[in-house]
Amino acid sequence: METGVCVLHLFCSTTENVDRDAVKAAISAAESDQCQVVSAAILGHKADLAVMGLGQDVRALRTLQTGLQRAGLLVIDSYLSITEVSEYAKGMPEEALQARLYPQLPPEGKPAFCFYPMSKRREAHANWYATPFEARRDMMMEHGGSGRKFAGKIVQLVTGSTGLDDFEWGVTLFGINLEVIKDVVYTMRYDKGSALYGEFGTFYVGYLGEVDELL
Repeated sequence: METGVCVLHLFCSTTENVDRDAVKAAISAAESDQCQVVSAAILGHKADLAVMGLGQDVRALRTLQTGLQRAGLLVIDSYLSITEVSEYAKGMPEEALQARLYPQLPPEGKPAFCFYPMSKRREAHANWYATPFEARRDMMMEHGGSGRKFAGKIVQLVTGSTGLDDFEWGVTLFGINLEVIKDVVYTMRYDKGSALYGEFGTFYVGYLGEVDELL
C-alpha cells in the first residue's frame, strides 16, 4: 500500500475446536506486524465474532486470516477494502484527511459496532455515475451534514472496495450504543444520495471487546 491502509473484515463462527491461545497469538502476531486489530461479538445468527484488521502489509492481514482459521474459527463472511479520501472531500483540513487514511481504532467510549457494505445505483432513472459532479457533490455535502448531527456519538470509517469486493464501499460504525447506530443510519437514508442512489448489503452489528473475553 502506497497510501492508506488495507482493511479486512472477517466474520467468524466458533467451533468446538477453537484454541483461545492460538486465536490470541494470531492477533498478537498481526499487531507485531504493524496491524491494528479490532474484535467484536456479533449479535444474531449471522456470525459469532468479527475481527477487523487494518494494515499496509496485505500479507500480514492474510497471515492473520490463516492464523484464525487454524485456531478453529470458521470464516463465514468477509469484506476487503482500503482507506481513501473521497473526491468530494477537497478542502478539508489535513488532519481530517490523515484520519481517514490512517485511522486509530477503536475509538474510546464507543463500544457499539456495525458494519455494512454499500454501492451507488446505475439504473436508468437513478445512475449515480451519469450524474454531474456538482450534483453529486451537493448530495454528499447533504449526507455529511446529516452525519455531523451525531458528532461525539458516532465514529464512521468509510473504505473503498471498487474492484476489491462485491460492493463499492464498506462502512464501519462505532457508537456509544446500538440506538444511536440505528438513528444515524435511519436519518441518513432520507438524504437524496441514499434514498435515490444507495444500495446496501448485509448488516453486522454487535459490541467491541477483547477477543479472549468474546470467545
